[in-house]
Amino acid sequence: MVASQQNIESVYNLISGIPDPEIPVLTIKDLGILRGVELVNGEYIITITPTYIACPAMGLIEDQIKEILLAHGIQKVKVILTYTPVWTTDWLTQDAKIKLKNYGIAPPNHSSCSKLFSTFEMVVCPRCNSKHTELISRFGSTACKALYKCKDCKEIFDLFKCH
Repeated sequence: MVASQQNIESVYNLISGIPDPEIPVLTIKDLGILRGVELVNGEYIITITPTYIACPAMGLIEDQIKEILLAHGIQKVKVILTYTPVWTTDWLTQDAKIKLKNYGIAPPNHSSCSKLFSTFEMVVCPRCNSKHTELISRFGSTACKALYKCKDCKEIFDLFKCH
């Protein structure tokens, strides 16, 4: 039993550093989309949850999981894409929020469970920390982001939407 747990943890650690294809400074662990690793009858079952129901990055992430594990001699792998529970920005690690800001994307500023996305929410500019920002579009560079403009530094930036 202990050996299986160690193997599960090793597999988790091997794949947890896979970068998100759309935001390469974040890993699948940072995003909270790596939901679990199980060992069932000699096969590793990896469960991932997309950040967005039609997220185009999931196929690439699945391929990367299989490639990394195969490179480490693990051939029996099954990746399960699950939609329940629905991914939420509450699953972002605190480290992920810092990485987002440093990358120029405003992290979500509240729990997705406590407040619905609002066009009136205060969004802090990730570049100059100004609170004088305005919504340009509910959709930014990807469907899970909104596009904002800072009224002080004049930069345009994405907000990772709460959901």
